[in-house]
Amino acid sequence: MPNLRFRDADHRHRSIYLLPNAFTTANLFAGFYAIVQAMGGHFEAAAIAIFVAMVFDAMDGRVARMTNTQSSFGEQYDSLSDMTSFGIAPALVMYEWALHDLGRWGWLAAFVYVSGAALRLARFNANIGVVDKRFFQGLPSPAAAALVAGFIWLVVDNKLAIAPESLAWISFGLTLYTGITMVTDAPFYSGKSVMVGRSVPFWVISVFVAGFVFISSDPPVALFGFFVLYGLSGWVIWIWRWQRLRRLSSGRREG
Repeated sequence: MPNLRFRDADHRHRSIYLLPNAFTTANLFAGFYAIVQAMGGHFEAAAIAIFVAMVFDAMDGRVARMTNTQSSFGEQYDSLSDMTSFGIAPALVMYEWALHDLGRWGWLAAFVYVSGAALRLARFNANIGVVDKRFFQGLPSPAAAALVAGFIWLVVDNKLAIAPESLAWISFGLTLYTGITMVTDAPFYSGKSVMVGRSVPFWVISVFVAGFVFISSDPPVALFGFFVLYGLSGWVIWIWRWQRLRRLSSGRREG
């Protein structure tokens, strides 16, 4: 009986499950679609596709946990899909949209973003089960992609009159910021402590509905504004922790 149990566990570890991997495939398709649309000059569609990839990425892991269909194959497939949708796709879309006007500085900024995403995902895979699950170590790649894609969507959808040279340098700064922040140690809230199947107070549902209405009123503005705040939140938490640690250290010395 113990041997059968071990064989079942090993089979489960090596199995490939359809449902969560279908969401991962949809994530990969959305990232690929964003690249194709950017090559055709349809940058708003490309930006929206990256946000669609984020939705599928958020669903595959939760579906796997809820249905108890986690597998090592799924983990690796998800990581490779994330590299496409949140690493390569945002960098290429941003380069085709604005960074190409800067010559070598443009593709260097795009490469910093791509390498930051690759290092971020590699570190995440290596640190599974080691770091605090309540916080990400560095800006997560989907949030970095949302900042890049959200800025493109905001400018294109609202037809903001920004001089091409200024737009290129703003895009350069945003791309560098997201690429570098992904490999920092700044803690960003993960949201993994929120359990979908757990009962919640009524006010939580009310806040969720209000947030949905707010985003629906003007998706580009609302989403970009939200991810700007999230993209800065890690530094706020890092500074707060550093000041707290400093006060505790000074208190011990005085004691």
